[in-house]
Amino acid sequence: MFHALSDRTRRDILRRVLAGEHSVSTLAAKYDMSFAAVQKHVAVLERAGLLTKRRQGREQLAAGDVEAVRSVASMLTDFESIWRGRIDAMDALPAQPPTTDME
Repeated sequence: MFHALSDRTRRDILRRVLAGEHSVSTLAAKYDMSFAAVQKHVAVLERAGLLTKRRQGREQLAAGDVEAVRSVASMLTDFESIWRGRIDAMDALPAQPPTTDME
């Protein structure tokens, strides 16, 4: 998931499909890159489970998976809590009295 979200274009595509279902060709028209390049970005997001695709006639429609995005947000919140705890522990170290080897 983090690899999928590491690219600005993929984050933008995800933002668009979370707002509503879009055809891949409509998405591709918004970017200064080839249709094939946008398809690859969509495929990365799909493999990560952040969006789903379905066929409607000749079009492929992409929709964001809100639950998957909530899962990522929850995971990031957990990581933030862990790191904040570690930073707080490091901040507390200078406040402790120094120890000597003779004690």
